[in-house]
Amino acid sequence: MRNSRGKGFIIIVFAGLIVVLLIFSLYRLFYSAENQATEAVHQFYSLEQDGTFSESWELFHPLMQQKFDKAYYIQDRAHVFMNHFGVSTFSYSLSDATKVSNWMMDSDTEPIDEVFHFTVYQTYKGKYGKFTIAQDVYVTEVKDEWKILWNYNK
Repeated sequence: MRNSRGKGFIIIVFAGLIVVLLIFSLYRLFYSAENQATEAVHQFYSLEQDGTFSESWELFHPLMQQKFDKAYYIQDRAHVFMNHFGVSTFSYSLSDATKVSNWMMDSDTEPIDEVFHFTVYQTYKGKYGKFTIAQDVYVTEVKDEWKILWNYNK
């Protein structure tokens, strides 16, 4: 009698440990820094696809926001892609993330301790035919939010 109670207790403890490990593993899988950075890139380019450039601008890192005034960015982005290229939207895909340490947006900025690098491929179908632009995109966390940076190194 006593032996079966001991086995039952061990089984319950073991099952509890498995549940805790499973929850921890799922949390790390879905909420890892790399996955959050990937989601930020998808969010940014989904907004760009929809032409909601004011919202995509909000996802820029403060260094990028200094580089582009919001009103200018909204107007210029729409002008270049919609007017010059003759497209209303695009499809995109991205590479897997690569973690980079001490990355600099350009030679005048301070290094950022840790960023995730992606290559984003934007495919357009417009008056000049079908074409793809590949752009290096970097993502880092600023005050618990993931922010987008572009590379301006020479």
